[in-house]
Amino acid sequence: MVPTSPPALPSGLTLRPASPTETARVAAFLSLAHPESPVAPGEIERQDARRLEGEPHVRTLAWQGTEIVGLAETGVPRMDGHPGWLDVTVRTRPDLAGGPLAEALLAHAEAQARQHGAHTLVTRVREDWWEKAFSEAHGYREHDRMWPSTLDLRTLDFARFAWQEAKAQAAGVRIQPLGNLVGTFDEAAQRRLYALIAALLRDVPSTTQISVWPFETWQRRAAEQVHPAGLFVAVAPDGEWVGVSELSLPVLTRPGTLHNGLTGVLPAWRGHGVAYALKLAAARAALARGFTHARTSNHAVNRPMLAINERLGFVREAATVTLLRAATQG
Repeated sequence: MVPTSPPALPSGLTLRPASPTETARVAAFLSLAHPESPVAPGEIERQDARRLEGEPHVRTLAWQGTEIVGLAETGVPRMDGHPGWLDVTVRTRPDLAGGPLAEALLAHAEAQARQHGAHTLVTRVREDWWEKAFSEAHGYREHDRMWPSTLDLRTLDFARFAWQEAKAQAAGVRIQPLGNLVGTFDEAAQRRLYALIAALLRDVPSTTQISVWPFETWQRRAAEQVHPAGLFVAVAPDGEWVGVSELSLPVLTRPGTLHNGLTGVLPAWRGHGVAYALKLAAARAALARGFTHARTSNHAVNRPMLAINERLGFVREAATVTLLRAATQG
């Protein structure tokens, strides 16, 4: 049963929707809520710009006078964006963690999700955050986990993996930056890259198969962030694009760091050192551009890529856990 009497907001606090002009204040609050995972205003702006017209999204702030003390957010998950799944996020000031304010904010976020037709509620938290136990106490159960990790590119021993690059070359595979393969990143080039990325995403090991965006959605959310000098493509002898490694998007809260997005190789070309060759080429380019670190995240069940990253020297951090709950669960 859905609760009919949601928890009352503690006395002296008020809720109201966040204004687009409050992005900097929201980022500062989120950084205060979890200083170990700071948020830059540009990250919020980037996420907001990716939303499609009519896409459900509600960001609500809890105020104590002129201070933000809590946040409730409901929207389409950035990952696991399956039909009927909506994300609920709750954050509070550290001294209010797990208390009455958190209860009221969770009830608010869940109610918003149900109003938008959700049948499954999703939340993503670090495994060592209070929100994990809090969510589990409210019926959420672990569905998937991702392992973030960071590589200091300056310590990468390229010579150690030269034989992997030689294997790829012996198979006739060329590793090229996207900028060398296309004159301009026009729609034809975007569609060719999208076809490869979509095929690779459908094959990524995960608890639930990744829901691939339609081309038009990918074009809006991702194409404009493609850096032709930081995205590398594996090209087969016949000219087919058979693999990719994305190392181009700066992490705004980590100076000198690039986000290592998708790295993947089509099944027919695995076992030829292509994934290593892609990552090494992207790492060289990142260093040449003045970046010192690469940061990525992998599904816990994606053991092949986790093994590659471990050998390259990526240092694993606390996992990010995806938890689910039925929207009608009381």
